[in-house]
Amino acid sequence: MTELFSEIDDELRREQVKRVWSRYSGLIVAAAILIVAAVGGWRGYLYLQTQKSAEAGSAFEAAATLADQNKYAEAEAAFTKLAATAPPGYRNLSRLRAAAEAVKRDPKEAVKLYDAIAADSGFGSAERDLARVRAAGLLLDTETYNNMLQRLEPATAPQAAFRHTARELLALSAWRANDTTAARKWLDMIGEDGQTPSSLRSRAEALQALLPPVAKS
Repeated sequence: MTELFSEIDDELRREQVKRVWSRYSGLIVAAAILIVAAVGGWRGYLYLQTQKSAEAGSAFEAAATLADQNKYAEAEAAFTKLAATAPPGYRNLSRLRAAAEAVKRDPKEAVKLYDAIAADSGFGSAERDLARVRAAGLLLDTETYNNMLQRLEPATAPQAAFRHTARELLALSAWRANDTTAARKWLDMIGEDGQTPSSLRSRAEALQALLPPVAKS
């Protein structure tokens, strides 16, 4: 009797499968094709991205070699091309390198390139601060302290990656402008930051010694 019931159950299951297949076979086949196509497409996309990254890496190394050979114009052109065509990581790095190479040709143009990077939300905060600091370094001898402050203050925050250099540039700018109060403020921040590099701390102490003593009340 048990075997009879088992045969009946098997037959019912086969009939159910047949009915489901006859009704939904088209959808099942279509779904299977879509899954296979999706997997193949994703693998193809990953392959293309890997190829693009490899090509961008080779092109970046070639541009860096031009820079090492003091072929600044060729290096700048190569980095600029990469900045327009490379995947995001190499694109951002190439824009920074193109600006660095532009310094040798035209510092004012380099400042514009750095300013564009600093204003671009597609870059990380550290990269934007780096652009701010490099542009400000080029302008130190010509820009007013107030303009330097506007440029660099965002990069002086306690956790900012390039805060030490930004503070030093502001201290130097204030000193050039004979604003001893502002110069002392930035020098004190440098001295109080336990992570200030020793070489920068020494420069800050030397500049501090050039300031007039604080008047006693």
